[in-house]
Amino acid sequence: MPRLALVVFLLVLLWPGFRLTEFDPAVLFEAHSRETMGKFVSTFFPLETSAEFLRLVARSTLETLAIATAGTALALLLAAPFALMITRTLSISRIGPGPGYVLGRALRLPVRFALMFLRSIPEIVWALLFVRAVGLGPAAGVLAIGITYGGMLGKVYSEILESNDTRPAAALLETGSGRMAAFFYGMWPVALPELVSYTVYRWECAVRASVIMGFVGAGGLGQQMELSLRMLSGGEVSTILLVFLLLVVLADAVSAFLRKVTA
Repeated sequence: MPRLALVVFLLVLLWPGFRLTEFDPAVLFEAHSRETMGKFVSTFFPLETSAEFLRLVARSTLETLAIATAGTALALLLAAPFALMITRTLSISRIGPGPGYVLGRALRLPVRFALMFLRSIPEIVWALLFVRAVGLGPAAGVLAIGITYGGMLGKVYSEILESNDTRPAAALLETGSGRMAAFFYGMWPVALPELVSYTVYRWECAVRASVIMGFVGAGGLGQQMELSLRMLSGGEVSTILLVFLLLVVLADAVSAFLRKVTA
């Protein structure tokens, strides 16, 4: 009975949201909607398999992987130092009041705000800005992913470090070790599997994001899909979607392999 009451309560809370978004699944099953969707889906077959188009898709696929990988690497360069700065367990001032206590707290606050600012703006908005700054092409996608995901990774890295067993790191700090020694010997071995798993997950998200950003001129499969949609070439679109599905499968396989290696 309590569970049923909870479900009813949640539905009551969600109902205004459904009304606000004009969510009505019944529209999908109306005759006009079924006919329109059927005509649209029928244009996706047969798939475009000409040698020239497949070469173009292969190049765009490599570009998409390069954007996602380079963007994630840039995000790591931003996130790693920020995460160490805001991880309170690695703060020497937490051992007890001292000359660096106030300074440590004052430094962590702007870093937290910077991470919040970086991740609060969607990557497609950053991509639009960088397309204006550096021009059309994959460079804008790399910068957009690097900045947005840098904020996300920095926050989550810090939370992962804080959520694991922090006693070894605290003990090292209390015996006079430096912050980096406390991190590498007290936190890194325990947190490594979670850090790797989340990083690979974010790389998988970066692959998807790079496709979306292609619609605003940031290169990769997304830009090629946008051109195919403009030309109303459904066969080309379905081929690109199939390649994109294979990319997600590849990312999942890489994630599973790395989790096994670091476990």
